[in-house]
Amino acid sequence: MERERKLLQQAVAIAATIPVATGLYGVLFGQALTGDAVSISAESHFRFLSGLLLGIGLCFWSTLPSIEIRTGRFRLLTLLVIIGGLGRLIGLGLTGLPSFFMIGGLFIELAVAPALCLWQTRVANRYAEEHGVA
Repeated sequence: MERERKLLQQAVAIAATIPVATGLYGVLFGQALTGDAVSISAESHFRFLSGLLLGIGLCFWSTLPSIEIRTGRFRLLTLLVIIGGLGRLIGLGLTGLPSFFMIGGLFIELAVAPALCLWQTRVANRYAEEHGVA
């Protein structure tokens, strides 16, 4: 049980580095990540969304110390990521294929995040069984 918990913590720590890094970059440098010139309002919106991305990554990191009992928080964060991924998927259908990095984001949002959430649930259930908690 402890080994699986540690592996989950490591996987989440690594995966959450992506939204933390890209979110921080977006907050600091705005639309420069894409190389596109946009209006000041679009730039502001991009920085806001980057701040949300940064916050989601930090919140995932906040689950690490007691990941086995953070199921509610983990599921909420995963739901937010999936909703964002569905928005990206709709955009793909409406506007076409984005860059390779955006496709990578889509994979993380719709495959990696749900897989990590299922793994967290497994670890939480095993912890509950071993320690007699509901």
